[in-house]
Amino acid sequence: MHKRVMDSGSPGSSGGTSAEDLMIAVEQLVRHVRRSATAGGLSTAASSALGRLGREGPQRLTELARAENATQPNMTQLVTRMERAGLVRRVADRTDGRGVLVEVTELGEEVFRERRAERAEALGQLVGALSEPERQAVRVALPALARAIQERS
Repeated sequence: MHKRVMDSGSPGSSGGTSAEDLMIAVEQLVRHVRRSATAGGLSTAASSALGRLGREGPQRLTELARAENATQPNMTQLVTRMERAGLVRRVADRTDGRGVLVEVTELGEEVFRERRAERAEALGQLVGALSEPERQAVRVALPALARAIQERS
């Protein structure tokens, strides 16, 4: 049985949307927006790691692997490929002489910004195709969901 998250009618009416229906819509949205970002020709994993480093700043490989839900060997390989492409570099951790941080290069920042702009354009086009009441609902619902995510973190 699906949990009802919205209901426009009486109990048992077919006007509601289940959590599963919303999940399908979110998955479609995320896939569409991700596919729209082509700058740098990055894989999904590289794009995600670059985005995290761009938003959060330099990180140790172990932290990055944990945050990206990857194994350390896989993250090491990914960072090595990104380093060869000039998107990231490894630098000494100033707080721990033995540690190494991964940080975004100027080229990496440029690719990050281009990809974000491409995704924003794709989302903007989708929202622009909605009716005004639907656009208003998106403007309220998406930030509310983002807040709920941050509160759980």
